[in-house]
Amino acid sequence: MSVAGVREPFRARLSELGGHGSVVVAFSGGLDSSVLLHLARFARAADAPRPVAAHLDHGMRSSSAGDARWVAGICRAWDVPLRAARLGEAPSSEEEARDARYRFLESVRRDVGAELVLTAHHADDQAETVLFRLLRGSGSRGLSGIPAHRGPAVARPLLDLWRADLEAYAREVLLGWREDPTNLDPSFARNALRSTILPDVERLVSPGARRALVRLADLAGEEEAAWESVLPDLVRPLDPAEVEGGLTFLRAPFLDLHRGVRMRVLRSFARRLGRNLDHAATRRAIRFAESSQSGRAIDLAGALTLGVDLERVALVGPTSLAAERPLTIDDAGPGRGTAVLGGSPVQVVWGGQELPRSRAAQGFDPGALRFPLLVRSRRPGDRIRLAAGTKKVKKVLLEYRIPPSRRDAVPLLVDAEGDVLWIPGLAMAERGVLSDVPGALRIGIG
Repeated sequence: MSVAGVREPFRARLSELGGHGSVVVAFSGGLDSSVLLHLARFARAADAPRPVAAHLDHGMRSSSAGDARWVAGICRAWDVPLRAARLGEAPSSEEEARDARYRFLESVRRDVGAELVLTAHHADDQAETVLFRLLRGSGSRGLSGIPAHRGPAVARPLLDLWRADLEAYAREVLLGWREDPTNLDPSFARNALRSTILPDVERLVSPGARRALVRLADLAGEEEAAWESVLPDLVRPLDPAEVEGGLTFLRAPFLDLHRGVRMRVLRSFARRLGRNLDHAATRRAIRFAESSQSGRAIDLAGALTLGVDLERVALVGPTSLAAERPLTIDDAGPGRGTAVLGGSPVQVVWGGQELPRSRAAQGFDPGALRFPLLVRSRRPGDRIRLAAGTKKVKKVLLEYRIPPSRRDAVPLLVDAEGDVLWIPGLAMAERGVLSDVPGALRIGIG
């Protein structure tokens, strides 16, 4: 392929991706990133801002310091500003290295005020990614491969070009580059795909396998885009509502959906919470939502819990122990404070003549109370003694249709013996209650 045959697709793709202003180029010194930096420096419009090169030395190879020096020399020769850094501790895995690299690239982008970060992923990378995910049993979302955009600010303008195109460009413009010796190590899955499996597939099964895999990525991407366009209309009748640490939705219209659509909807809800549900976890969740009784819940992969509560289903993350801070009332003297229950702050005021506007206030006979009192969330086995007999706190919350995701945020007033005296706004124990008469200890919780 000619120089123009590389430059024109690069310019067109970069224009589609919005790369008209300043850009940061991820520059490792290898063939792909060397071509990308050369294009960003010399193939854009004459009045385009110079790119900024960004190089992160992971410290995972003995030759990485030499790569950093070589990168610095190229940037001086091409008059390209360079931002370079070295990790203090080498990553323990490729995934950890990748995450560190993207964090570094984003920090450089913000620091220099660039619009985009450009990475040098190309069509061969796309084919290898799709095959890798296909062999791991990925669905269409995974088979859509490497997106042209990653997040709001990472763009891949070489995805339409093959490695052979980049090699031809480098030879024609007399580019040099650094070879990463780990690319020859067959113990890495990517290297095995690149050097052995894909060549064997093209030789023995399908000569056009790489192009077919890239086409599969395009088709899967189109399917995902179609789903994203119709999901809002599918979700709206479910009345999704955000709660502390998760969300809830109506059970009946959810179960009216086709089973495959339910799985899509549930995975989209999980992604809202920053989690991914695999196929097995999604199927378990669907079966549970179909058959479970109200008040029950199951743990799913990805630190999520799915619960059924009357007419709604709740999908929530685990409650952090750090998000629980009870409040103690030592005596009948005036005071105020804040409890943290289920991750939510709860204001408590007691003993004063005037209480601020609160969710609930109640007067107690101080002589009948066993101090210290405690404002806390529910615990297994909690019961409250009502005029008609004792009742489980769990049942009270269920009767008042408090969803599972909010039950840990409901405050309980408990005495020194562990007896529940009051569930503000819901239930009151028969012992020690007074109306607003002189001498009553008034407590406001809200």
